[in-house]
Amino acid sequence: MANRIPRVPVREQDPKVRATNFEEVCYGYNVEEAQLEASRCLNCKNPRCVSACPVNISIPEFISKVAEGAFAEAASVIARDSSLPAICGRVCPQETQCEGSCILGVKGEPVAIGKLERFVADWSRENGGVKLETVPANGHKVAVIGSGPAGLACASDLAKLGYDVTIFEALHRPGGVLVYGIPEFRLPKDEVVEAEINEVRALGVKIETNVIAGRTVKIDALLDEEGFDAVFIGSGAGLPKFMGIPGENLNGVCSANEFLTRNNLMKAFRDDYMTPIHAGKKVVVVGGGNVAMDAARTALRLGAETTIVYRRTENELPARREEVHHAKEEGIEFAMLTNPVEILSDERGWVKAVKCIRMELGEPDESGRRSPVPVPGSEFEIETETVIMSLGTSPNPLIAKTTGGLDTNRRGCIIADENGATSRPGVFAGGDAVTGAATVILAMGAGRKAAAAIHEYIQGRQR
Repeated sequence: MANRIPRVPVREQDPKVRATNFEEVCYGYNVEEAQLEASRCLNCKNPRCVSACPVNISIPEFISKVAEGAFAEAASVIARDSSLPAICGRVCPQETQCEGSCILGVKGEPVAIGKLERFVADWSRENGGVKLETVPANGHKVAVIGSGPAGLACASDLAKLGYDVTIFEALHRPGGVLVYGIPEFRLPKDEVVEAEINEVRALGVKIETNVIAGRTVKIDALLDEEGFDAVFIGSGAGLPKFMGIPGENLNGVCSANEFLTRNNLMKAFRDDYMTPIHAGKKVVVVGGGNVAMDAARTALRLGAETTIVYRRTENELPARREEVHHAKEEGIEFAMLTNPVEILSDERGWVKAVKCIRMELGEPDESGRRSPVPVPGSEFEIETETVIMSLGTSPNPLIAKTTGGLDTNRRGCIIADENGATSRPGVFAGGDAVTGAATVILAMGAGRKAAAAIHEYIQGRQR
């Protein structure tokens, strides 16, 4: 009977209203909706959803607790494997992971695992949180570089094992991409992110901000002079990529990284902050990933007519379907099979238009997607005041350049094995610093694997 119940829709702000504010788009489930959706779960004996989750949450177990109304118990189940459930419930691509493996999705719609995780996390936060058992200190210190999802997950697991953990964060506020990269309307910063970081702090993890690894402090010094037994590098991938076309140095051109950081971390959208940000009346965002959607939807909320330019078709967009759907609902224009070739200037050195060329799909490339090929003679212009480049990011090379014996690949990513061990003994790495820009949950999974490997490494040295 359970699989005959249709998936419970989630309530959202009206598109016309939310396009004018930075309040959260999705309202989430209430108690009745959550229990009804949880009742759809088949509680499979061999749950494929668990193996598809990068942090291996016991999904059927927590969902069964939701169905029973035992929300505190559901939160405890999730807490065994995830330190950031309210965040993951909002921003993880469940459709390609846990929900994508749900057996109900074969002939119908999968259980809304992400929405249920969010419900449980929000309920727990509003009702006292999960009481975690304290673990006696084991006398060993571990340094974590970066307070994004990889660093927070690694630090949490190590703290639970009794380690004295210190996170070193380059920015003035912890959270990494969670605070500088993801907009408020998708992930509330004070209500959700800060609350879950405080849960990590409650485990005894110390967080030092405004510390730039490789400049303020070096990895070698942490290991050789400050008494840390191991270091985990979870510094992310914050170095933006550009196209290398004429006009990219004009006023009015920026990376999505800068644009979103100004708005999200430095609160440019709020009247009580003095952070400058340039959007203008018309904005073009180049790219088709989640970051491009975030930048476009942010520009729209700042009052700009916004167009996303992407060189393939909508079917190839790497962004989540939900994010594309929301962008369209809000009025974002999409120029598919279109690629910029030059950014044009007015007499003052500011952007006035983007010169583009039409594309068509040719043979598949190494990723399996059909390669876009320019259509000769199809150039045209899109009038705009701002161009935001959202073409991916790579790790900042500072740490690798200042750490002896730390190998990187040709993309500047730190080379690490499946457990996070690098070429430098005692140094582990994971998340975007290793893979390049990826997802929050994959970074968390890497952080957890590295925590287990660090524990084994330190204990092995004592034998």
